[in-house]
Order: sequence, then C-alpha cells, then structure tokens
Amino acid sequence: MVGNRVQAGTPSGVFDKAHRLTTAGLLMLVTFIAFESMAVATAMPTAVTELDGLAWYGWPFSAYLVASVVGMVVGGDAGDRRGPRTALLVGVGVFAAGLLGGGLAGHMALFVAARAVQGVGAGMIAVSLYVVAGQAYEPALRPKLFGAISAAWVLPALVGPVIAGLVTTHLTWRLVFLGLLPLIAVGLALVLPALRALTAPADAAPPVPARRWWAALTGVGIGALQYAGQRLDLVAVAVGAAGLLALAAGLRALLPPGTVRIRRGLPAVVGARGLLAGSFFGMDALLPLTLTQLHGYSPTTAGIPLTAGALGWAAASQLQGRRPDIARVVLLRAGFVLLALGVAGTALVAVPGFGGWPAYLTWGVAGLGMGLGMPSVGVLLLDQSPEHRRGADSAAFQIADVTGSALCIGAIGVLVAAAASGLMALTTAVLVAVVVLTAVAALGAVVAPRAGAGVTPPAPLPGATTLAAS
Repeated sequence: MVGNRVQAGTPSGVFDKAHRLTTAGLLMLVTFIAFESMAVATAMPTAVTELDGLAWYGWPFSAYLVASVVGMVVGGDAGDRRGPRTALLVGVGVFAAGLLGGGLAGHMALFVAARAVQGVGAGMIAVSLYVVAGQAYEPALRPKLFGAISAAWVLPALVGPVIAGLVTTHLTWRLVFLGLLPLIAVGLALVLPALRALTAPADAAPPVPARRWWAALTGVGIGALQYAGQRLDLVAVAVGAAGLLALAAGLRALLPPGTVRIRRGLPAVVGARGLLAGSFFGMDALLPLTLTQLHGYSPTTAGIPLTAGALGWAAASQLQGRRPDIARVVLLRAGFVLLALGVAGTALVAVPGFGGWPAYLTWGVAGLGMGLGMPSVGVLLLDQSPEHRRGADSAAFQIADVTGSALCIGAIGVLVAAAASGLMALTTAVLVAVVVLTAVAALGAVVAPRAGAGVTPPAPLPGATTLAAS
C-alpha cells in the first residue's frame, strides 16, 4: 500500500484493512449529522417553548438550510485549494460549535444563530465527504461506499425521531445537541489517519470570494420560497418572485453551465441529483399530511410509509453496491423509473374507498428508486469531476439536492395552502402534486443517459459477479 492506493491485484473492499477506519469514520460522521437533522424536528417544539420562541418556530430550520448552502461552497473551495483534510476538520469543528451553542442556548436568537453555525458545518462536511471519497477510494470501490453512505443517512430516519422523543421527554432536549459531541469526536478520530495521507491538488484554482456571496443569495432565495409556500396571498407572490430571482442568479454562478438544460456530462449528473431529491422529498413531505387529513391516521401510523421508503432505500443502496459491473447510468435510469412508479402509485391514497394502505407499498417502491439512483449519481460525479475541481463540483451537487427539494416542497406548500383556503379540495391538491412530482421523476428517466456521457464503468472487483454469469 502506497499512500491511498491499493496494490494491483490485491482484493479490496470498503472495510478491508486499508479502508476500514476511514469508512467507519465517514459513516459515523454521516450517521450523526443525519441523526441530528432528523431528530431536531422532534425536539424543536419543546426547545422553542422553553426558550419562549414559538413565534420563531420556522427560523431554526430555515437558518440551518440557508447556512448549509454557504457551507457547501466554502467547503468545496477549501477542498480544492487545501485538500479534504482541512475542509473536513474545519467543517466538523464548526458543526460541533453549532451543537454546543444549540445545547447551551438560553435565548431563541442564540439558538437560531447556533443552528446557522450547524448548517455551515454540515454543508462543509457533506462536500468534503465526496472529496475524501474521490482520493481515498478506487473507482471500483465507490459504488459500495456510496451504498454504505446512503444506508447511513437512512438509519437515522428510522430511529432518530424515536430516540430524540425519548431523550426530550425523559431527560432534556438539550442532549439532542450536546449528546452528539463525543460521538462526532470519535468519528473524526477514525478518519484522521486517512486524512493525513490526502493532499491538495497541485493545480488548484485560485479562490473566488464572490462564490460565497452567490451562495448566500441562493440560500436567501431558497428561504424565501419556503416562506412563500406557507401562505397564499399577495405577500407570498412578491416573496416567491423575489426568491426565484435570487435563486436563479445564485445558481447560475454556482452550478456547472448547462445544468438547467441537463447538458450531457457533469451538468446532467448535477441536474439528476436535483430531480431525484425534488420528486422524492416533495412527496415525502406531503404523504403524512395526506394520510392524516384524508384517512384519520395517527401521526405514528402516518409515518410508517416513510419507514417503508427508508427501508427500500437502504436495501437498494446495498444491492447496487454489490454490482459494480453494471453501468451507473443503467442503475440511475432504473432508479428514476421506480421512483416515478412509486410516486404515481401513491395517488391511490386519494381515491375514495382505497384508504391509505397503498402508500405502504408504493412508497417502498419509491425508496428502492432512491437507493439505486442516489449512490449512482455520486459515483458518476467522481468519475467526471477532475481532482482540482472536485470540491466545487461536489458543492454544486449538494446545492442541486437542496434546491430541487426546496422547489418541489414549496410547490406542494402552495397546493396545501390552496386546499386549506378552500380554493380546491385536498384530494385534488394531492392528485395535482402526484402528477407534478411523477413528471419530475419521468423527466429524470428520460435524461438519465446524458449523465454517463464519456464515462467508462470501473472494472469489477475480484470475485464480482458479471451480468453474463448471472
């Protein structure tokens, strides 16, 4: 073993001797950040009540989201100029500072500020993970790595809210923040040995300070769209229009040229990430409300389909990781097709007489689609992004995810607000949402082949099963 390269002909895996500590550390960091993002929604009502900040309820969420976009750009630039070691160390430090500030906050303004600090750190970490993956893992190992990372994001969705609820009820909501600090430190300690071997690209581009301002503008645009989606009046129209303008201006400077048109190559990879996130998380946000309002489900029962989706996501992520011989664009298209089928099938919950039970099946199908699609676009990103731009391209990748989710969830919010004001029935709003989100996934299936332009699939690992053999 020389540096982070494995000697030719040596069997390897993400948990072999050369990679096991790095993999364990990365997965721990991902798991705890995902846990915090899932768990905070459970602890938030208690936190804002204790801090006498109920009127500020939405601000901790918006502050985190807006700041994470800035963190993505900062982390990408730092990774390209100084290497992933510096970017990841700073990101973890900033995220930990946000956890500490949130857990100790005695006023709502301080709590919101701490959430913004967390967002910056989380954005830097998310981008740095891709830069580390590009340097520390050979191409043939990346499908397995991204499969494991996807599973690490899914697991907190299953247990995070429950654990946070128990901690908040029987101990204190502050432990949802403070309790993660020692665990984050353990994850970083496992990754550190590998980080020492990773270096900055020799041909790194000079920093572009204006990118951070464009990132801030993009974050403001996303926040404005979220706010506009929560109301249905002239103010919402004005705020939404301003948000769209800010978002368009910021994204033009941050995304690869041609992303909106889904041009072949890297722009299509980034665009595909946004389409996947928008279609899935748009319906993911609407489904519990639909089951609760149309069928009288309890909050716990209404959340079971989301668990089915998470399990499908985890299962398909592991499946694609075992088949590095299959072209990533094939898996990406299959993922989009399954996602479209799952979203479209969820329309059955709005049909009188069916009840809500079809969602238990259809959302599992949508989860399978995400489990195939999300790891595949991660692999394609690293295949097509040159090392000296991997940080910036990874930032664009993450920003597309956040933007796609925000746009689709904002559109869903408008439909729900229209139903709440009596302009349409909730059933109609759900069906319109299903049509829109299915169309987003179907578009992804059509354009998926563009994401693989010029990419040769990595050679399978020793002992991997080939298509012909199967």
